[in-house]
Order: sequence, then structure tokens, then C-alpha cells
Amino acid sequence: MKDKTIDYVLRTTWLSVQKMYNEEAAKFESTMATGFTLLSIDREKGTPSTALGPKMGMEATSLSRILKTMEEKGLIERKPNPEDGRGVIISLTEFGLEKRTYSREKVLMFNEAIKNNISEEKLNNFYEVAEIINDMVSNKKIYNKNG
Repeated sequence: MKDKTIDYVLRTTWLSVQKMYNEEAAKFESTMATGFTLLSIDREKGTPSTALGPKMGMEATSLSRILKTMEEKGLIERKPNPEDGRGVIISLTEFGLEKRTYSREKVLMFNEAIKNNISEEKLNNFYEVAEIINDMVSNKKIYNKNG
């Protein structure tokens, strides 16, 4: 393990989690990206389309494709934003709410399985390390050093 870089461990771990979620989602003709999007949309009020990308950490073009597919499948609908005439609110349909519940159950099942196999102390260390990495990357503390 010592000869592997932090980047390698992060990347390969995330890819295996992503593969697991996609395999599970495929059983229901869905994808991990769709499930993640369903979980990111406010169940009751919907979410402004302009807020969804940043909330999910996605580029607008990738999100547009996902939303188009989700709309075609009847998971979401787009409504004019009453607070901003140019904006759009992405809302879940009844079918979208059903699929959101399923996605939430799968995420909670994953979390519970991990919690049952890793001590609370180790999980807290993991969260702390992840938070530090996110902070360093978000605040450009790695490649934007002066000198």
C-alpha cells in the first residue's frame, strides 16, 4: 500500500464504488449519475437548474445530457422559476420521487455496510482527511503556491 499514491487510492476506490452503483442501477434501467441527480433535487420545492450543477460538482454540459435523459424517462419536469423569469426549476415527478427513494435506500445501505465494517474512529479519520484534501484542492493550495 505504501507505494501507491493518494491520488491512485482515491481514484481506484471511487471507480469501484461508481461501478458498484452503476451495476445496481442497471438492474432498474438507470445509472449512478441519474440516482445522484435525483438525490440532489429538492423533493418538495425542486431545484433551480443553475444551482444543480454546482451542488453536484458537475459541468453544465454533462448535467444537461443527464437532465434531458431524465426528462425523457419522466423522472423530472422543468418549470419556470417564479423568482427569476429566465430560470428553470427542476422538479421531481411522482416516478422521479419513487426512483429517488430507491436511490436513497441504496446509498444508505452502502453507508451502513461500511459503518458495520470500519470503526467509528477510522471513519472519523477518513472524513477528516477527505475534508483536508477537499479544502486544499478547492482553495488551490497545491499547484498555486507562490515561488
